[in-house]
Amino acid sequence: MTEHEFTADLWRWQARDEETGGAWFFVSLPFEVSDLLDEAGPRKGFGSVRVEVNIGASTWRTSVFPSAEEKTFVLPVKKAVRAAEGLVEGGPCRVRLRTV
Repeated sequence: MTEHEFTADLWRWQARDEETGGAWFFVSLPFEVSDLLDEAGPRKGFGSVRVEVNIGASTWRTSVFPSAEEKTFVLPVKKAVRAAEGLVEGGPCRVRLRTV
């Protein structure tokens, strides 16, 4: 299990259909973290990597996904975490991420 800590801005996915896509928020992983995950070994569906994440007092398990647009892995941040941690679009997130 490898662990990485970084700060990155929270951003909203701009979907073609804003009705269904506007509620998805992500953090882009720094390129050096993405490179390490890329080398870590076999991936799951859609090239995803299973991770455990801490932002503030919130901890959860999810997957990070490769994004061709961002040219790095992206971490989805669910609404419950955004609300609990007071995260806003464009604001910084301090992330601790561990592969599982």
